[in-house]
Amino acid sequence: MSKDRLLAEAWLEALAVGTAADGTIDTYRDDLDCYLGWLCSAGLRFSGVTFADLVGYFGHLSAKGYAEATVAHRRAVVRTLHAWLFAEGHAEGNPAALLEPMRRSRNVPFVLSIEETERFLDTAHAVAADGSLGLYRRAAYARRAALFEALYSSGMRITEAVRLPASVLANNGKMFNIRGKGDKERMVPLGSRAIEAMRLWRSLAAEYGVVSPKWLFHSVRDGTKPTSRSAAFRDLRETAEMAGLARPDEVSPHVLRHAFATHLLSNGADLRAIQTLLGHADIGTTEIYTHVDQRRSIDMVMRLHPLGAS
Repeated sequence: MSKDRLLAEAWLEALAVGTAADGTIDTYRDDLDCYLGWLCSAGLRFSGVTFADLVGYFGHLSAKGYAEATVAHRRAVVRTLHAWLFAEGHAEGNPAALLEPMRRSRNVPFVLSIEETERFLDTAHAVAADGSLGLYRRAAYARRAALFEALYSSGMRITEAVRLPASVLANNGKMFNIRGKGDKERMVPLGSRAIEAMRLWRSLAAEYGVVSPKWLFHSVRDGTKPTSRSAAFRDLRETAEMAGLARPDEVSPHVLRHAFATHLLSNGADLRAIQTLLGHADIGTTEIYTHVDQRRSIDMVMRLHPLGAS
């Protein structure tokens, strides 16, 4: 293991001792892997990185087509990492000291309609119920459907959902406590459809012979670690294509979180209650869904009102 990798792992360990949740650490590790990979390809080490190099790295991310939110997060990770390296005496200077936090635009998020969400979920369940498939594939598809239901039913972040403990189902899981972003705890709901899907997944996993006593979602063949975020992303987009959604490449775990919030708001839920369920520290973050709801209302008028298209 290289010296830079050892330093990166030491930084992650320092975060873990602090307030960072396990899911947050996993996300940071993904961001670090990206940064270390770029440094290696550029022939650079932490000790030799300059401000110009960092500008080049962020330009590389943008050129690769990463979403603005992803670039902003990886920028924050790099700033924090280099500040720690300098503070702990592992570097003679901090090349990220002049980096300003990235100001993200408040774009209205892409959200599935209720009909699109139902079609997406029904497709996942239909594939899992295909009796012509072998047990392994049925179990894998059942896990996929259960995870999707959990995301839409609760509004959880993907890092929170994939690390759910198996004990969630002990009390039928109607409301349960999770530790999310910033190591903050909150109560989230699970609907009866999500619980039923989880029980089907667990029964098929048990029938296959691998059911984890620790993790709710895990590999069909390996119950020692939770399902990965990358696997969840892949499953979502594949199912979106199977469901015939118009923009399958844009369907992600966060899109189901957006759908959870927007559909609640459209049906009269209180904005403060949605803020609590999502775990937003700032009501301003939650208010973006009011703009989504307004946009959908305008679109409806333009489509349906006799003078809308005039």
